[in-house]
Amino acid sequence: ELLDEQLLALVAVSRPADVPAAVGWAGAGEEWDAATVSAVLRSWEDRFGVVLVRMGRATLELAVAAPPWERSECLAIAAEHYAFCDDTYRGNPGTLRDHANLLRGSTRWSFWWD
Repeated sequence: ELLDEQLLALVAVSRPADVPAAVGWAGAGEEWDAATVSAVLRSWEDRFGVVLVRMGRATLELAVAAPPWERSECLAIAAEHYAFCDDTYRGNPGTLRDHANLLRGSTRWSFWWD
């Protein structure tokens, strides 16, 4: 098994957010099913221009065309990120407000599940 192996896939969907549901992605484990992951991504796609650019066994990487800038919006999306994938923040020092500050203007969001 090659852990560094990367594959390019073409998936017949109308928007990138629908890829996890279309392929039955199970990377979020028991926390979220693939349809729910796609629903979250669609919401972010609509609000922030998020595009799924990479999907691993238990990871998602997103490009963000219109990242949040207002502090209140950054705090709200930081809370959404935590609710969506608390594994990403486990072991990282700081508060939700610290994470919100990192999201301000960030054009890349990454998530991983253990």
